[in-house]
Amino acid sequence: MLAAERGAARNTLAAYGTDLEDFAAFCARRGLPPEAAGADALSDYLRSLADLGLKPRTMARRLSALRQFFRFLAREGLRPDDPTELLEGPRPTPPLPKPLAEEEVAGLLEGAARLPKGRGPLAVAAIELLYGAGLRASELVALPAAALRPDQPMIAVRGKGGRERLVPISAGARAAAAAMRERAEAGEDRQAEARRLRWLFPSRGAAGHMTRQGLGLLLKEAADAAGLPPERVSPHVLRHSFASHLLARGADLRSLQLLLGHADIATTQIYTKVMEERLRALVEAHHPLAEED
Repeated sequence: MLAAERGAARNTLAAYGTDLEDFAAFCARRGLPPEAAGADALSDYLRSLADLGLKPRTMARRLSALRQFFRFLAREGLRPDDPTELLEGPRPTPPLPKPLAEEEVAGLLEGAARLPKGRGPLAVAAIELLYGAGLRASELVALPAAALRPDQPMIAVRGKGGRERLVPISAGARAAAAAMRERAEAGEDRQAEARRLRWLFPSRGAAGHMTRQGLGLLLKEAADAAGLPPERVSPHVLRHSFASHLLARGADLRSLQLLLGHADIATTQIYTKVMEERLRALVEAHHPLAEED
């Protein structure tokens, strides 16, 4: 059918054949004809693939082959139902955003400092905290005014699920926040003063503090002032750059998990690609058997 009706290419036919042969072998071990397999057997098969460590994309391709197979059987009247209809495929891990280079972050800070109408100190403080401490956008905008103190190198951050963690804050971040607050004190009314006393990033909005949308817009302005494509700069990109640059400079995953506030280290392991690239570069640069171009 794939060849005659759909004109599938030779490689496609070979891939479908390989996938169906693997499923047939799984069914044979259970004494079950593959065309008679039900939803439970299919679920067990997908779990076995996960246990073998197959990537979600490979598992999704296997499931696609099975869907085509059982739809064909049902359409031809060889079985009354399609057991793949209610099966959910594995969800591929979304690709990580491309981190900014270290020199691009430095340029972004310079661009932020040039923003007009008092937005410069605000943007610099936001970038220092997002990139310097790896904060989420929601964590940054909800920081209380008392969070940053000149004599305290750590702040308590309330993350997802209400979990709190201590995050080290650089002297540059503390100085930027102080400059921002000094600028905000000039000419404010009582309501503005009340917001300033409560939130590190106060706003006239209903929440009393800057929104995530407002933060995103502020970063776009800083990117434009720095000559960077605005679509490349966001709170998540700066948090990702924080993690990537730490790993590239030798940080371990467990420490990074604590800094990022991940409940499960499996979430942090998405950054292992950065470590793999660093180790590969290390071997290529220093191993005696590495070939030079």
